[in-house]
Amino acid sequence: MKFVSIIMGSKSDFDVMKSCSQTLEEFGVQYELIISSAHRSPERTKDYIAKAEAKGAQVFIAAAGMAAHLAGVLSSKTVKPIIGVPMSASALNGIDALLSTVQMPAGMPVATVAIGKAGAINSAYLAMQILALNNEELSMKLQEDRIAKAKKVEMDSLEIETIL
Repeated sequence: MKFVSIIMGSKSDFDVMKSCSQTLEEFGVQYELIISSAHRSPERTKDYIAKAEAKGAQVFIAAAGMAAHLAGVLSSKTVKPIIGVPMSASALNGIDALLSTVQMPAGMPVATVAIGKAGAINSAYLAMQILALNNEELSMKLQEDRIAKAKKVEMDSLEIETIL
């Protein structure tokens, strides 16, 4: 079974990351979602990565705030794609997490998306785009979604536009 693994550093991340899981559900993409911390439960995190890979995890999404080392830990333990979602969990409104997630050393890549809900949703889309490289049905669903988004812009404009 191929699936996306979503790992959150804290339960407080769930309110934002449920947008990620809901997006995957809308496209019929299977996922696992757990809480595991790079700092508070490093052995659990390491063990989970190995188990998830053995079960078929194809892409890992890591959501963490503050020091946000979760995505980096995942990158050190697997060669599967890692997508980091910086969370706004401190007085710095997620800027600290963004910098921690995006500043990886050469050879330890983490694709980093926006802070918060937009990032959570985009992490799902990016994971699906990776999976769609070998899944024509998912690729078609993503293409149809893009067409629907473009049509919505046109419809929204028709409601308010004034053209001379």
